[in-house]
Amino acid sequence: MGSRSAGLKETLCVLRSLLFCKMLRFLKRPLVVTAHINLNLVALTGLGLLTRLWQLSYPRAVVFDEVYYGQYISFYMKRIFFLDDSGPPFGHMLLALGGYLGGFDGNFLWNRIGAEYSSNVPVWSLRLLPALAGALSVPMSYQIVLELHFSHCAAMGAALLMLIENALITQSRLMLLESLLIFFNLSAVLSYLKFFNSQKHSPFSPNWWLWLMLTGVSCSCAIGIKYMGIFTYLLVLSIAAVHAWNLIGDQTLSHGGLARITQGQPLEVAFGSQVTLRNVFGKPLPCWLHSHKNTYPMIYENGRGSSHQQQVTCYPFKDINNWWIIKDPGRHQLVVNNPPRPVRHGDIVQLVHGMTTRLLNTHDVAAPLSPHSQEVSCYIDYNISMPAQNLWRLDIVNRESSRDTWKTILSEVRFMHVNTSAILKLSGAHLPDWGFRQLEVVGEKSRGHHESMVWNVEEHRYGTSQEQKERELELHSPTQVDINRNLSFMARFSELQWKMLTLKNEDSEHKYSSTPLEWVTLDTNIAYWLHPRTSAQIHLLGNIVIWASASLATVAYTLLFFWYLLRRRRSICDLPEDTWSHWVLAGALCTGGWALNYLPFFLMERILFLYHYLPALTFQILLLPIVLQHVSDHLCRSQLQRNVFSALVVAWYSSACHVSNMLRPLTYGDTSLSPGELRALRWKDTWDILIRKY
Repeated sequence: MGSRSAGLKETLCVLRSLLFCKMLRFLKRPLVVTAHINLNLVALTGLGLLTRLWQLSYPRAVVFDEVYYGQYISFYMKRIFFLDDSGPPFGHMLLALGGYLGGFDGNFLWNRIGAEYSSNVPVWSLRLLPALAGALSVPMSYQIVLELHFSHCAAMGAALLMLIENALITQSRLMLLESLLIFFNLSAVLSYLKFFNSQKHSPFSPNWWLWLMLTGVSCSCAIGIKYMGIFTYLLVLSIAAVHAWNLIGDQTLSHGGLARITQGQPLEVAFGSQVTLRNVFGKPLPCWLHSHKNTYPMIYENGRGSSHQQQVTCYPFKDINNWWIIKDPGRHQLVVNNPPRPVRHGDIVQLVHGMTTRLLNTHDVAAPLSPHSQEVSCYIDYNISMPAQNLWRLDIVNRESSRDTWKTILSEVRFMHVNTSAILKLSGAHLPDWGFRQLEVVGEKSRGHHESMVWNVEEHRYGTSQEQKERELELHSPTQVDINRNLSFMARFSELQWKMLTLKNEDSEHKYSSTPLEWVTLDTNIAYWLHPRTSAQIHLLGNIVIWASASLATVAYTLLFFWYLLRRRRSICDLPEDTWSHWVLAGALCTGGWALNYLPFFLMERILFLYHYLPALTFQILLLPIVLQHVSDHLCRSQLQRNVFSALVVAWYSSACHVSNMLRPLTYGDTSLSPGELRALRWKDTWDILIRKY
């Protein structure tokens, strides 16, 4: 036993000595960390950031659809519930995140294109996330082509084309959604390719799980920005299904939402109910029927007179002055009976403004901005010969029977004036400064139907206070929540998605709307912004060399694919099996991505614009250098042919760079061109280049 113990001690001493020697050797040597840095990726990322972030806050004015998205950002900043018909909310939330990071308080009236931003609007921050998404799409294109097993040269070609394409630069430098959608489309494709390549070498490894998860997250984000993102989801899902089918045969393997705002509110509107009334049309801005103590001016700027009654407007923000009380003309009480007496289709009602207790009124006096319509006001008794005319007949537009009850959110109603038969309508015109730039509300005598005449109850409570001071406190309090009506997350989510999908969008024309056929040939453009004093302007206008070449590459790939397929049917294999599988996968992703993001627009009955083509274009751009490499590697038979072809490719890319530079003033809008220079850029008769007449 003693000898064993002595031997153990001796062994431990030897181990300590060895360990000590190794530590001394380790301390004598410098600590070295080896990192593999792809300088191509670094350079492409830097160039992408430079082209997208350069003078990002210019112009400091509302540019095209910024007027549309900006109002939703203001709603988020002010914590106001809203529902629009443009699609899912994730894209708006990302734009609002930029506003939040920049300290935006939401106080800006998004009423016209070209309006200069006030000092409280952090323009750089609001445009930052789309710009970053556009910049990162450049190195991501490089990685996608590499993951498809094509050369670094082809990958650099795809990234450089993305870098200099003018339409992609323009769209990513503004507070718009397309660059975010393209980023997540490319992210989904790249993540899936990395997952697929991991499947070959290390299935079920941490990297395998990471890329699988990122594929799902990217697809979800793309759909969350625009419903168009579902096309890329279907693309990835289809390719994954084919890969899964091949694996089976491989024997070597062993919507904030709507539910929350209505939760706990009474369903049926009753006499005595306190409600906010939202205009269903929601254009030019979503707004609520509103009044305040200010009156219409005695004399308008054009010399016409008014009734000098209390103003009634449509206000695009939540406010205490948006609350109205539904009153029974035969009763003085402004509270709900027990049991409540519901308001039905055809009932006569009075609308009492909650904070001023004056009744909604219209009469034969011309509206301030719409002289062919009647002025709408809250009646003030001036003891003159102008009696109150404050009775309204309720017309439930979407009723199922003649005695339908008026319901919160669900019922779409019109208010028909008893005395004059005028209908309460949002005209959409912005009142002057005396009306605080709020939207005009009128009494419309025409018999036609339009959504601007339709209203619905968004917030609702049963009034219990007869005294005005108590009622004001009641109006300031939030609507009560009934915990017995709690909805699950999935119920709220499903309801919100269904509402967004089924909202009606008015069909109308737009000066810059276009058809899908015009996109491929770049026969259209969009004038985004014009400087108020000079000829500097921003256009959504693509690089015609890249667009034409991308379309030709798609045609060339399709013809080559079917040619090879026919020859393989005859057992003639022009390409090795690995090369053929890479060629097929590249075509499935790029040609399939283009088709799925382009062809569905032929079936859509909605206003379409050139920027709808940009997601499809990115897939064509990825395909272009792949086709060029294939021609060089497999169709050029001699070294001389390859050298000549390479020289032609260099000349072609130089021409694309030249066109990009020529269109730069219209891409960034920071250069004022002469009328002659502008005419020289009008390469197609269908391009609408704005030329001032001095």
